[in-house]
Amino acid sequence: MPTQPHAEAHRSPAAIERWSTDAVPPAQRLDYWVGAVCEGFLEMEVTSPQARHFDAMLESAPLGTPALGIGVNRVRGSAQDVYRTRRAIERSRSNFYYLLCKTDTAWSVEQEGRSARMLPGDAVLVDSRRSYAFHFVQSADTISLELPTAWVESWLPDAPGQLACRIDGSAGWGSVLSRFVQQLTPEAASAPPLPPRLLADQLGGLLALATGPGVAAAVEPGARAALRRRVLEATRERHAEPGLTAEAVARELGISQRSLHRCLAERGEGSEGGTTFATALLGFRMQAARRMLGDARFDRLAVAEIGFRVGLRDASHFVRLCRQQLGATPGALRLARIGHRAGG
Repeated sequence: MPTQPHAEAHRSPAAIERWSTDAVPPAQRLDYWVGAVCEGFLEMEVTSPQARHFDAMLESAPLGTPALGIGVNRVRGSAQDVYRTRRAIERSRSNFYYLLCKTDTAWSVEQEGRSARMLPGDAVLVDSRRSYAFHFVQSADTISLELPTAWVESWLPDAPGQLACRIDGSAGWGSVLSRFVQQLTPEAASAPPLPPRLLADQLGGLLALATGPGVAAAVEPGARAALRRRVLEATRERHAEPGLTAEAVARELGISQRSLHRCLAERGEGSEGGTTFATALLGFRMQAARRMLGDARFDRLAVAEIGFRVGLRDASHFVRLCRQQLGATPGALRLARIGHRAGG
């Protein structure tokens, strides 16, 4: 990390801590800001295309007592890229989830192999125990709520599945959450209008509503069934692609991975139960393998080639799956068919 002047925090009577690059000459401001971020938030790296004319301010206040563990942070400043690296994670003494909301311009976030383009007013959850990147291409003006990991996971049992997923700030419960976060400023945290624990419960409930099953339930049943059919059909059509992922299918259909997984998990039409992407994909691959092994026209193909044609590169893995899913190895299935024809 670059050497910088000590990022001194000035505590006001309202218990709001402030860091500002105005405290140092322009040439030292970006380095000073890195120190301020590491002291006020946690260890991160920061770069900026506006390094020569950089300016920024961080204001922070706890919500309630330290036992509650929620911090409210507001950042204002120049365009910048923020990186939480593995090395920084190893040096950190504590970790949190962060819920961010930015209202002025678009930006983007990356974590857990996911990326999302955030529109003004959208919110997003990240985990400081995992690497992430924020790209503030025009400005960094953001409210960032520091949330204890156990607290978040008590409200969101599937919290890791929500990381770097855009919470739409313009519709449904996402819009309510966005407006609440925008009001929860450092000033509001230092002089809360309601008991802090009540505000924390309100935040947790809105976060659960904006990311939980209620989001999927808000979609009309007919639309959910149609989306499920589209996902399954796209998966069936592409089952032969080695390494096919839910992300690739979701991208093709123009939906989020979260929507894809949720529509598959719901019970389908008739007696059709919920499933997962991996289960559906494996089912399509095994159906294709059964057809090919049951057709004499494919006897000229080696077992490994049939596995490859249904999307499985590893021949031994293909054999194991056939035994598990079809009840016999590919060779045994062929022999049974040939024997049946000879006996007939």
